[in-house]
Amino acid sequence: MEGVIHIPAGERGVIRLFALDMRSEQAAFLKEPGALAQVLGIKVLDMDQVEIFPVTDLEDIGLTGYLTEGCGVPRAQVEEDREMLQALEGHVLLIRSRAFDGAETRLTPAEQITLMGTYGERQTDWNAPPATAESAKPHSAPKLSPRQARAQARRIGAALFAVVMLLAALLVWVLAG
Repeated sequence: MEGVIHIPAGERGVIRLFALDMRSEQAAFLKEPGALAQVLGIKVLDMDQVEIFPVTDLEDIGLTGYLTEGCGVPRAQVEEDREMLQALEGHVLLIRSRAFDGAETRLTPAEQITLMGTYGERQTDWNAPPATAESAKPHSAPKLSPRQARAQARRIGAALFAVVMLLAALLVWVLAG
């Protein structure tokens, strides 16, 4: 089926860029509830994950800068399409994967809506290097018997009590003097 764009179930971190070949009034109308979903051939679309704007609004940053700096697309992906992105005029439509709420979706956009590119957002690397310090290993704290732990806690408590009492006595002496 030509013109059908398949969105797999559970897709995350993908941005699709569409060129809108329509007048400003028509592009503005797509922001109305249900209008964009209708021209894309679907029932529901989270409009918080959709952007419709004229390319001229981006001024100096341009579409390439907006995708890398504003949307978190890796620069290498955008560089491949730099010439095409700089040549775009009129209004564009950006749809993030979250707009489909994780559901498998088939878009059948109207003929005025053309897919120009699909870009992946930068993903966070959740892998941490392995812990190498001895103190980071489980159960590496010094072993104290319960009796030693209580004695240590008493010594710390007595020291804190002595310091507080000394400060209180010093405050009374300063105020009385």
